[in-house]
This record gives sequence, C-alpha cells and structure tokens, in this order.
Amino acid sequence: MTQDIFGQETSLRCAQTQKSWDSTQVGVLAHAAVTADHLGAVLSAAPDFALAQAIKGISVLMLGRSELLPMAQDALRAAKLGYEAALPRERLYVDALEAWLGGRPSVSIALMEQVLTSSPEDSLAMKLSHGIRFILGDPKGMRASIERVMPAYAPDHPGRGYLLGCHSFALEETGAYEKAEITGRQALWMAPDDAWGLHAVAHVHEMTGNAATGLDWLTGREEAWAHCNNFRYHVWWHKALMHLDLGQSDLALMLYDTEVRKDKTDDYRDISNATSLLMRMELEGVPVGNRWEELSELCANRTEDGSLIFADLHYLLALAGHNREAETRRMVARIHADAKMRKTEAQERMASPGCAAANGLEAFGEGNYAQAFGDLLRARGSMQLAGGSHAQRDVFERMTIDAGLRSGDFDAVEAILDDRRAKRAGSEDNYALARRQLIASGRDGLDAQSMPAE
Repeated sequence: MTQDIFGQETSLRCAQTQKSWDSTQVGVLAHAAVTADHLGAVLSAAPDFALAQAIKGISVLMLGRSELLPMAQDALRAAKLGYEAALPRERLYVDALEAWLGGRPSVSIALMEQVLTSSPEDSLAMKLSHGIRFILGDPKGMRASIERVMPAYAPDHPGRGYLLGCHSFALEETGAYEKAEITGRQALWMAPDDAWGLHAVAHVHEMTGNAATGLDWLTGREEAWAHCNNFRYHVWWHKALMHLDLGQSDLALMLYDTEVRKDKTDDYRDISNATSLLMRMELEGVPVGNRWEELSELCANRTEDGSLIFADLHYLLALAGHNREAETRRMVARIHADAKMRKTEAQERMASPGCAAANGLEAFGEGNYAQAFGDLLRARGSMQLAGGSHAQRDVFERMTIDAGLRSGDFDAVEAILDDRRAKRAGSEDNYALARRQLIASGRDGLDAQSMPAE
C-alpha cells in the first residue's frame, strides 16, 4: 500500500504511479489543463486502479455530453474489474460513478459524503461533492459539506488552500459575502493556483455591484488562472461582465473575441459563457455583429442532448430569435418530452424549471414579451435547480426583468428587482439601477397619458 499526497492509503504499488496520481488529484483541485495527462499516465501504468477509472468516468459525466456516455460506461466497466482489489474508500468512488450513470448524481454526492465521514481530509472527495452539488444547484449543501470537514484540515494540509477556495464560493453562493471575500483571499495566498478561490472573490464583487473593485482584484492575477483548462475562459468572462457593468462594452467585446471565445468549442461551459455574455450585451443595446451565428450553428447540433437543463437553456439562448426556429422548436419539444419521462434527476430538472424557462426563452426570441414574462416568471422560483451560480443564472433573471418591462408590467418587475437587491446584500449593479429608471420613466409616461387635456 502507498499513501497519497493527502495521507490516504491507496491500492497502488508503484511509487512513480502514485506520484502521477497525486498530480492528478492536485490538478482536479486546481482545474489544471494538464490533469488529463497525469490521469492518462496513471491509467497506462495501472489500468486496474479502480479509483482512477472512476475519476475518469465522473470527469466525463461532468462534461454534460450525451455522446460521451459510452466512455463513462467503459470507465465503470474497467473500474469494476479492479473493484475487489480496491480499498473500501476507493470502491465508494466507483459506486458514485455507477449511481450517476444510473441518473442519480445526488446519490453520488451521498457516497462522497460517506467517504468524507471516514476520511474528512480526502480533498478529492471534498472537491467532487462540491462540484456535483454545484451542477445540481445546492449551495447550502456545498457549504455544509465544506464546513463539516474543515476541522480535519491542519494549516499544513496540502489541500487546505483549495478547501478554502471551495468554502469561499459556498459562502458567496449562500450570501455571506464579507466572509467569502476574506476566505477567498486566504485561499489564493495558500494555493496560488487556486483559480476557484480567485473566481469566488470575483463572484463577491459581481453580487455586491462592485465591478471596479472586481477588476482591481482580477487585474495582475492572471497567472492564477493561466494554467487552467477551459475554466480560464470563465474567469475572463467575469472580467468581461465587470467591464460591461461599467459601460465599457468595447472592452467586454474585446475580451469576448480574444479570451472568452478564444477557442470555438461546443463545450457547454464555454457556450454558456459566450451566450450569456452576448445576451447581456444585447439587453444593454450593444451591437454584437455576427457573433451569434457561430454559436447558433454549434447549438443547432445539441438540441437532442438532454444531459443538463443548464446546458440546454444556454443552447436556446443561441437559437431562439436567431433564425433557428426549427431547432428552437425541436429543443423545446425535447425538453418537454424529457420532463414527462422523469426517470432521472436530469429529466426532473427538465420539468422544473426547464419547461417554463424554455417556453419563456422561445417567446422572448419571438418578441412575445408578455408570454415570455409569464413563462420566465413561473420558472424563476425553481431556477436554482438548473445549477450553476447566481451570476450565471442572472442572465435569465435579466431576461425576465426586461420581458416584464417590455410588456409594461412595472409593478411585478419592481418586485423582482427588490428581491434581487435583497439577495445581493442590499446592493445594486448598474443594470438594476438603469431598469429602475426605466420603470420611473414608464410610470411618468402613463401618468402623462392619464392627465385630462386642458
């Protein structure tokens, strides 16, 4: 038996393979682009190492692509071949992969929590529990999980900085903004490549309407995310949002072209960055040229996927209202069909918030703002279940608000703005302030119309 970097016994026998496995685990924590290379080295040297096969399969499932399911199933079969030789802790990872392939990622979370009950200092299990909860939209669970294991992390624990990065994000997503910022800064001090912790602080500035301070935080710290896989595009997305909020649309577009959309992939995370940024720009009246065309072409090929409602809704942003009526109808119909099945947790989320949200996006694209407002308002109460962060889901909040404004439902929109402000610790960004001015102007116009002629 050998021990890994976090002090956990493993069933590996070779010290060099263990070294590659340690690099794999740290790579997962740091969102490093080289993680797949390290994992490949482990699997090449020890194809019967069940834990590595499980991580391969879980990582594939996190990509949210139906065509990759056979790869995850192959990883499970390979993991099963080494199941008997695996340690009890390692077997739980294999069980977690099997549960997710069975359509129940919440069971995968429970299995990771079982690992953490006996091995709270297992940073890989900590990160996976955090990551799957993020996909399922469970911020309270993220925070509770991190805080449960935190006492096991001594100051010199190799995973402590990454743990703090996850804690920072969980604190931010549950509204503890001041604590989140302090924790995120500490995380980056302990683990300079902790892009997750760095981005958690960016989220704090997004949620408290401090775009200028957010730019100050990110500027000069590019090395903290330069090593990342496509997560680096997401950090650049945050920077573009800050420029947009400050009215610097030219800089936001520049970052879109040079960083956010540097690689024209159809990874749903990259698509979500791009579509949500372009939609925010359009809502602000910023001309985006032909940038939608590239996205809609890619998203037209994803209408039948159905892996994650979060992905589907962002695909719809590129389809609805962009001369893709047939593909839009096909995707909306497929979401409704999946919702009727409800055999998996993904399909349950197609039902809620999926159906109403998809209908609303389709109506918005058609310019039917009254219907869009009604549908998006119905989806709003359960939109958390779509997963992702508050900042990511805010594009749908903004579309709801703008649909209500365009259909003249000022009172309802004002109530949404009030609720949005309450969730942001009483602060408002420039988007919200501009919408309140539009409401005031709209009401003044109505008052003027109702005044009797002299």
